[in-house]
Amino acid sequence: MSASIPFCEAADPFPKAPVFDVPDGACDTHAHVFGPEPRYPYTLNRTYTPPDAPVGAYLHLHRRLGISRGVLVQPSVYGTDNRLQMDALAYLRGQGLEYKGIAVLDADVSDAELDTLQALGYCGVRLNLLFKGGIQWSDVEALAQRLATRSWHLQCLIDVSEFEELENRLRALPVPVVIDHMGHMDCRKGIEHPGFQALLNLLREDKAWVKLSGAYRITALQHPPYADVDRFARALIEANPARCVWGSDWPHPHFLIPMPNDGDLLDLLARWVPDEMMRNRILVDNPARLYGFR
Repeated sequence: MSASIPFCEAADPFPKAPVFDVPDGACDTHAHVFGPEPRYPYTLNRTYTPPDAPVGAYLHLHRRLGISRGVLVQPSVYGTDNRLQMDALAYLRGQGLEYKGIAVLDADVSDAELDTLQALGYCGVRLNLLFKGGIQWSDVEALAQRLATRSWHLQCLIDVSEFEELENRLRALPVPVVIDHMGHMDCRKGIEHPGFQALLNLLREDKAWVKLSGAYRITALQHPPYADVDRFARALIEANPARCVWGSDWPHPHFLIPMPNDGDLLDLLARWVPDEMMRNRILVDNPARLYGFR
């Protein structure tokens, strides 16, 4: 492994139970599994190296939090080699559990591979413009029409403060668009930043979905509850609560502040959304609609 590629801290193995009652059918829309590296090697072109995060630990997390549905997202360290997330998804669904997947694909992916992924429960493709190993915007434009015919969506890991022509480019796509980690913009840039306002506009017009996840990626603080994120999360929810979903981002690879406990991260949702009915909509109804859960 290159000394220039940082190794990430492992997630807290002892997640706390959340302080609120998590409803039946609650969904964690954003997590990854990693390792073991000899079986699932990382791409050389990557930004970080994660510790192992096996599917058993992922299930333990969900049982502790009261989560019964989940979405595994292909991380950048595997490039377009989706085998690990595919294997994990097949294992989970083989037990009768409700889990879906988001892949990273080349623009020229075959229809046969798309058929295989769809049969395994995949329903979207991820565009990652922050970390090495993702696909590029030109690939997305080439894929978008093919995704639309399958009723898949595009998931974007972007910093909305640095993505040029955000509104125009996303509006032009023929597929639903999901924005990771509340737009992944440093909170110190302020809620009035044009990029964040563009995201709010897209939400208001039903042109995008947003994941209420990754607060520790955008905060200027060190520990939960990351009070500086409150205004951003609440603005997104106010813009369109029907287009908000929640994700843990477990096992939290590649960020700079102390590792949070996953129970504390789920508790942030109760802080941002004190109304139980709206919170349940974000945890259950919205992801069921977006990902096609029963």
